[in-house]
Amino acid sequence: MSATDGQHSADLNVQTISSIAHLARLSLDEKQSAEYAQSLNKILGMMESLKGIDTDGVEPLKSPFDHPQPLRADVVSEVNHRENYQAVAPATQDGLYLVPRVIE
Repeated sequence: MSATDGQHSADLNVQTISSIAHLARLSLDEKQSAEYAQSLNKILGMMESLKGIDTDGVEPLKSPFDHPQPLRADVVSEVNHRENYQAVAPATQDGLYLVPRVIE
């Protein structure tokens, strides 16, 4: 990777990627670690180049659209079928499904 690809002082190497993969319990071979290192270094390089963009005087956007998104009315549109659904359940109590304890 050359300096024109956005290389910077905190480049990730194969050893770092392998260490991260081990911590995340991922199985990566040497080739995959090298590919991930190259890909992540490109992403980090792009982020470094974004830091150099002058954003003074640029107002933040709430939305990229000119008009606000229409919202539907917050009204009930369906009938509550809980009793029908729970009628076939093995065990319920107070509108909740009862399941066997799995943690003691």
